[in-house]
Parts: sequence; C-alpha cells; structure tokens
Amino acid sequence: MTSQRLDQIAEQALAGESVGRDDAMWLAREADFDELLLHANRIREHFHGNVVHLCSIINAKSGECSEDCKFCSQSAHYQTDVDVHSLASGAEIVDAAREAAEIGADSFGVVTSGEGACKNRDDFDAICSAAKEIGSATDAAACVSIGVLSPENAAQLVAAGVRRINHNLETSARFYPEICTTHPHARRVATVQNAKAAGLEVCCGGIFGMGETWADRVDLALQLRDLGVDAVPINFLNPIPGTPLEDRPPLPPLEALRIIALFRFVHPSKEIKVCGGREVVLRDLQSWMFRAGASGTMLGNYLTTRGRAAGDDLQMLADLGLVPRSRPE
Repeated sequence: MTSQRLDQIAEQALAGESVGRDDAMWLAREADFDELLLHANRIREHFHGNVVHLCSIINAKSGECSEDCKFCSQSAHYQTDVDVHSLASGAEIVDAAREAAEIGADSFGVVTSGEGACKNRDDFDAICSAAKEIGSATDAAACVSIGVLSPENAAQLVAAGVRRINHNLETSARFYPEICTTHPHARRVATVQNAKAAGLEVCCGGIFGMGETWADRVDLALQLRDLGVDAVPINFLNPIPGTPLEDRPPLPPLEALRIIALFRFVHPSKEIKVCGGREVVLRDLQSWMFRAGASGTMLGNYLTTRGRAAGDDLQMLADLGLVPRSRPE
C-alpha cells in the first residue's frame, strides 16, 4: 500500500502537479527512503534531463550586519572571526564573474551583508553598474542577493540587466522568530513579491538543521510553491563558532537527502540547488543529492565558508553523466 501511494504521488509530480500538505508530510515521515529517492530522481530527469544549473557568488560586502540571524557569522550581534570589508570594486566583482563563467557557472551572484544595500545609494548604484558589465563581459547571468527590495529597487535592478535575485525565507513562518528577531518573516516575503512583480526571477529557499521540525520544512516548501519562486536553494546548517547555533549537530546525511527529495516532489519542475553546508552534512554522499532530486549546486566558496574545489564538483557531475547548463555539449 505504501509503495502504491508513493507511485501515485510520483505520477502526480511527473505531470507537473505539486503535492498537498498531507502527502508531503507522509513523504517526509513515512515513505520508504530508497523508493522516495528513486522517484525523486525520475522527476528530476523528466524535467531537467542530464543538465544541471551551476551558480557561483562573491561575498561583495561582508560583516557588520545589524540583523541577528542565529546561523550567520556576519551578524554584528555575535563574536566571530568573519572577514569584514566594504563593497568590493566593480572590477573585482566582474573579474570574479569571469572566473565563475570560465569554470562552468551559468549565473553569478553579487551578495552583500546587511538588511539592504539599497539603503546605501552609492553601493546600490555600484552593484547595478557591475551587473551591467557582467552581462556584457561574461556568459553568466547577473544575479544579486542584497537584502530588502522595494518595488522601485526591483525595477532598477531589472533595468540594470539583473536576471534573478536571491532572498531566502530561511525557514517556516512559525519557526522564524526562533532564528531572527530583528526583522519579520513578512518582510522577506514582501521582497520576494516585489521582485516577482518587477519581472525578476526569484531564487528563494532556506537553511535546514537549525532545530526546525518536519512540519516546518513542509510548510516552507509549500509557501515557496505558493509564492511562485523560480529556484529553491537548499542549505544545511554549518555551525559557526560564536553564533548561537554553534553547538547544533549536523543533520544526518540520509535526513538531508530526504529533505531534498521532499522539495523535488513539492516543486517538480523547478530548479532545486543544494548549496551551503553540503560538504559538512552529506560528506561522502554528496553525489546522491542529484539522485534525491537536486538539479543544481553552487561552485566554489560560500559567503564565509569554503566549498569544494570546482574541479572536484565538475568531475562528480561527469561521473554521474550530468553536464553543466553552460556546457550542453
């Protein structure tokens, strides 16, 4: 009976239909793990074939953030050894974008710390200028993750040639106050809505392993579906010394893979990118993230932690018979 139920849910997903909350909770808690991954992989292959999305980022402005997100080493509320620097120059940003495109990234994100780079007119104008040059100097799509956006800010980014923003909800609305108290969950949602209304694509997901329940994970997945986001980044907590979550143990690899599979069923046709924390949590099972339904990942380093060497990730893809979107041949 359980196999039959999973078969029926999978056929629904293969038809492009998201699952409901009851089915999502069943997938999270009860579905056979091996069969779940088998079907998640089928869904990924159906919508994405053997092509994967690879992105890369630059931590263009680091540290001294006024917000108190408990997972973040850049918060000024905590004592960490994070690097602190003002906005990188346009040349530094564009050079990093060129390097990312050369190693196979099809999108490049300019990321700044703080609630919103838009509050600093000079920084915002510099980011827009860099985005224009990325579009003309590389084959990578220009993306930004610069905090809160008003409708006017979003329109200006579109005019600058930005294709996509990243703005994660991080976790469910219920659990969010346990993670951040300096700005509300609703403000994050509003930024997503403003970006969508302006015509920007939205990359929006969360961090897992912060103490949330399976119900929180399901609720986040469903909220992202209802917001119509275009890509879902899945990050796993990599506890940073000095932050309130420094002592949380990493998620077990199989639990992390089940989270990826759950999101594939809820978002059957969307990009699902496994990014921060994958090296720490998945360890020797990193290649399994694609069998669990991931259709993309991040090359290179993250904001304040190091990633794997790009060559290792590209070899992993080749071993799996997968190809970067930027290199379809």
